[in-house]
Amino acid sequence: MAAVLDSVRAFFAPTTFAIDAENPSDVVARENLLDRIMGPDRRKKSSEKIRRNRVPAEGLALVARDRDGHVIGSVRLWNIEAGVNDAGTPINALLLGPLAVDSRHGGKGIGAALMRAAILEAKNRGHGAVLLVGDAAYYERFGFFAEKARHLVMPGPFERSRFLALELTEGWLDGAAGMIVPSGRMLTGAPVRRAA
Repeated sequence: MAAVLDSVRAFFAPTTFAIDAENPSDVVARENLLDRIMGPDRRKKSSEKIRRNRVPAEGLALVARDRDGHVIGSVRLWNIEAGVNDAGTPINALLLGPLAVDSRHGGKGIGAALMRAAILEAKNRGHGAVLLVGDAAYYERFGFFAEKARHLVMPGPFERSRFLALELTEGWLDGAAGMIVPSGRMLTGAPVRRAA
């Protein structure tokens, strides 16, 4: 992943931000950013049901930092099963989201840089497809289209026209049908003590 991040940093060197791997000290800043950008109802979305109590896919939690190192953007990808294929075998894929950029830094290409870095890293790690729920007009420039997700459904309400997919490996989602379900690692918590 270091090579991908270095190439993204070099490409955007003249700008006022850098793309980096998320680290544990970014959690509070990331959550505050998401609350500001997406509002208090963000935890009610269907995508959140998939992410709840899970950790992002290995190496696929990225942030954008300003010159002072503050988090000004974030994107994460999550392990999922994108329904099953014609033989009934679950199809491993990724769910992207949320993508957020601090509104004070809008129009600088930060969202696009996060998307490109995330897609490239997912491909380099051998993932076959990425799905998301978002604005088609924005995400089509990265290769996301509704066609490959047409026989897949999210758990809970979602807008069909905003449910998009990108194949990183051609044909990965051929025949994919069914419910999107989480498959990534669970968050680990403190052990629960039971009364004797």
